[in-house]
Formats: sequence, structure tokens, C-alpha cells
Amino acid sequence: MNFEKYIDHTLLKPESTRDQIDRIIEEAKTYHFKSICINPTHVAYAHEKLADSDVLVCTVIGFPLGASTKEVKAFETKNAIENGADEIDMVINIGALKDGRYDDVQADIAAVVEAAQGKTVKVIIETVLLTDEEKVKACQLAQAANATFVKTSTGFAGGGATVEDVKLMKKTVGDTM
Repeated sequence: MNFEKYIDHTLLKPESTRDQIDRIIEEAKTYHFKSICINPTHVAYAHEKLADSDVLVCTVIGFPLGASTKEVKAFETKNAIENGADEIDMVINIGALKDGRYDDVQADIAAVVEAAQGKTVKVIIETVLLTDEEKVKACQLAQAANATFVKTSTGFAGGGATVEDVKLMKKTVGDTM
């Protein structure tokens, strides 16, 4: 199995510099990673630097809190696509999910999916902040909004992926995502 094709080489620190972006670009090209995942401000630069490779450019939307409006997330997504993003990692509106405002959460995800114009959209649900029931509901809403994948966490809220969370998410989405 070619594990490198499943790796999103990620640098999302707010203080990321061009030199650091150049380093992960070179590492991704050298090791044949699927993509680099970077903040939106670096997308156009990375897209240009990766033009001669098969490494994709992924960026984050509503990151890391997920608390932006769906209109802002849609704009961020359109702008990222225009700048050369191949994939989108979005953070759900966690507060809306916890409030039980499921229509708002689904609309939030759907707005990004639509703005992505057929590009891959991965939905980060921030499992460390959710109950198991909320994790299941978040996965169901991502499916209903036609997202491509669900992801466990941003890595910015403490904790991270657990085997139990991955099993629960896989059980919920099956082979559809």
C-alpha cells in the first residue's frame, strides 16, 4: 500500500513563513504526499510552486473555530478555489451543533460544498468537543450536505483523533465517505 498518497502534509500555524511553506512543498514532492494543507493566505503561492507536480493544495475554511457564518465560509472557499486550492478542509459550526440547530449546520456545510465547485470538501467535526451522539449527528449532516469526507479534529482544541472516534465515524458514514 502506498501510504504516502494518504498524507496531507500540514502547516497551519499562524506564524508560518514562505520558507516554511517552501520546506513542506519540497518534502511533499520528495515523498509523493497527496497534498499540503496550508492557511488560505499561502494558497496562490503554493499553487504556483506545485504546478509541475502531482501534489495537491488543500486549505482550511472557518479555521480553527468553525464560528464564521456560512456566507463567510462560502466566500473563503470561492477565494481559495480561485487561488488554486484543490481541496477544502472546513470546520463545522460547533456551537450550532451543540445547540441542536442541525439545519444551520447542514446549510453551513452545504454552502462550502457548493462554493467548492466539485472539489473535495473534508468536514472537521472537532470530536474532542462533542458527545458521541453529536459526533454521529455531525457525520450524518456532512453526508446529507454531500461533503466528501469527515475528519476528527483541527488539532487546535486539545486532544485529537482517537481510535474510538474513528470507529464511530466509520460506523456512521460507512463506505459513502
